[in-house]
Amino acid sequence: MSKSVKTNALRLLDKAKIKYEIKEYEYDDEHLSGEHIVSQVDMEAKDIFKTLVLKGNDDYLVCCIPVLEEIDLKKLARLSKHKSVAMIPMKELLGITGYIRGGCSPVGMKKKFNTYFDSSVDNCNKIALSAGKRGYQMVVDAKELIKYLDAVIGDVIKE
Repeated sequence: MSKSVKTNALRLLDKAKIKYEIKEYEYDDEHLSGEHIVSQVDMEAKDIFKTLVLKGNDDYLVCCIPVLEEIDLKKLARLSKHKSVAMIPMKELLGITGYIRGGCSPVGMKKKFNTYFDSSVDNCNKIALSAGKRGYQMVVDAKELIKYLDAVIGDVIKE
């Protein structure tokens, strides 16, 4: 990604003076899986997070979990104090967040949603997440990003 090309997520990190590194990866619609990203980004799978968008009782929420893990909806519902939570339909992602599948970042969505990270993030120094565009991961200091997003940390992945 050239210096002149910036996603909304990266512009916001610049404004907040949060340092990041960009890692590029090749993708196509058939290669958007966590395994594919792990094979392309030179980091351990536990340090690469995916961004999920869910609907709670009457609001949306964002959850970031390690890319190869699966979310436990009941655990997230408890943590977020909702009766239940469900993944939003893929066709609604762009309208709600401003991002498309494979390029959804917890930074720079259309609105600020309550954000949750799996507790495994406590074992990470730097984490990679979508930079807001398919093919680009931003590597940031985990604690700095969580503070910036005002995110809640808790156990939200399936055992």
